Amino acid sequence: MLNKKVLPLLLPIVILVFWYVFTVPINLVPNYVLPTPIMVITSAHQLIVSGKLFTDVVSTLIKVLLGLILASIIAIPLGVLLGWSKNLEEMSKFIVGILRPIPPVAWIPFSILWFGIGLIPGIFIIFMGCFFPILIYTIDGIKRTDKVLIEAGKTLGTSNFQTITKIIIPSSTPAIISGLKVGVGIALMCTVTAEMVASNNGLGYLIMNSSQLFDTGAVVVGMLSIGIIGLVFDIIFKEIQSKIFW
Repeated sequence: MLNKKVLPLLLPIVILVFWYVFTVPINLVPNYVLPTPIMVITSAHQLIVSGKLFTDVVSTLIKVLLGLILASIIAIPLGVLLGWSKNLEEMSKFIVGILRPIPPVAWIPFSILWFGIGLIPGIFIIFMGCFFPILIYTIDGIKRTDKVLIEAGKTLGTSNFQTITKIIIPSSTPAIISGLKVGVGIALMCTVTAEMVASNNGLGYLIMNSSQLFDTGAVVVGMLSIGIIGLVFDIIFKEIQSKIFW
């Protein structure tokens, strides 16, 4: 039986071998369509040595974190209120139902008109992408709080504020963290899309600029960098969940 540490590496190694075989010895696909692993490694080395990869990664991370934090600051308290109050939830259903299905990329024209090119439009697009998943997960977590716990708190004389802060929010924390995990994935997609259109830095800009120059090795480096960032965030959230709930 394979070691658990080796097992996750098996499929990437198989993919890497097939990738090398199809692009180097057999050469079924032109290099400008799909680069060889060696071309990707060369591009990665050049981008790292020049410092450009580090700059673009930091730029993308700043946008992701700022957009996610801003969305969380607004969506989590609002989600608590809407999950707690049926009247507020009913009042907001119509507007949330209309805005939630709109893809974040649809806001790009307005983000450029309102904020121009640079950091702010990227943060705005990420905010629009993260806000509703975090809001919906928070509302769902609040509504799923065990009624027995709420009734027990009321029996002991807790106020509404104490019920929310001492019972409901701690109980709904797993759902809120799940919302943040979903939000991070959406944030990365939104960031890259926004950087391709409304930015002059970041991994999205690196991918778009490299593709226009037919530097497919650098394109793959940018894509892999995004994947690694997403993986790191996923590991961080799993560690947080394991520390809090197990």
